[in-house]
Amino acid sequence: MQSLALYEQKIISDPEFPVQMHVNDVSSKTQYFSPHWHEHIELHYVREGHTLLDLNQREIYAGKGNLVIVNSNEIHSGYCDGTHMEVMVMIFEMEAFSKELADKNVIFKSLIEQDDKIDEIMSVIHEEFQEQKIGYRLVCKGKMLELIAHLVREYTVEFLTEKESDRRKKQLERLNMVIDYIQMNYTRQIGNRELAEIVHLSEDRFNHLFKESMGMAPLQYINEVRLKKAMNLLKKKEGTVTEVADSVGFGDYNHFGRQFRRYYGCAPSEVLRR
Repeated sequence: MQSLALYEQKIISDPEFPVQMHVNDVSSKTQYFSPHWHEHIELHYVREGHTLLDLNQREIYAGKGNLVIVNSNEIHSGYCDGTHMEVMVMIFEMEAFSKELADKNVIFKSLIEQDDKIDEIMSVIHEEFQEQKIGYRLVCKGKMLELIAHLVREYTVEFLTEKESDRRKKQLERLNMVIDYIQMNYTRQIGNRELAEIVHLSEDRFNHLFKESMGMAPLQYINEVRLKKAMNLLKKKEGTVTEVADSVGFGDYNHFGRQFRRYYGCAPSEVLRR
């Protein structure tokens, strides 16, 4: 069974250009990348249109020319509203460019709007990455160094202590354990106390941690997992509505129907008839 863990391991092995880069070119209404976290810094530069990023349950709306910075150990996801958008994404470890800054655990401002210097740097990086002429990695690396220096000087919000940085990471690792457990056990009834015991927290402390990180109560999250599984089964015509409801952990058929309609805007039977 595929894990729903939020942690995403990043391996960037090119010493000449230690950056993972790609362009999200999307025109449909969709969540174009699901919630996850990692230790790397992730930059989203909007070249065309606009996008919505969710950073630790904070909605960041970014238009053309805006830069969104996902700091280390932040849960993030991306959404397109159906209008065309093009977003250049760059992912890197600070230590690959500056051990001094990596040791300081820099936290950057999340949204930067209309900065001419950033526009110029991103334009060069995008052009070099698209054309990939000989030496393009050196040019891009040089521009990345220039960009990082500019961000540190102009858009640093705070420097975390080692203890604060470790606490952020530990909190997400705990959350990962819970998400994995839910994925393996969503077909049966799961209580908050059971989940709290997994990460050795009191029920109240666990509920606060989960809601702070995920933006919803544990039971709501479990129901969303069940509903998504149900939708997948219904699309594949794998059983009647009652059978699907039971297989994903909804013992009450009427409750399943209400929750499904509220979440997807249609009845489960409508999906079966498509």
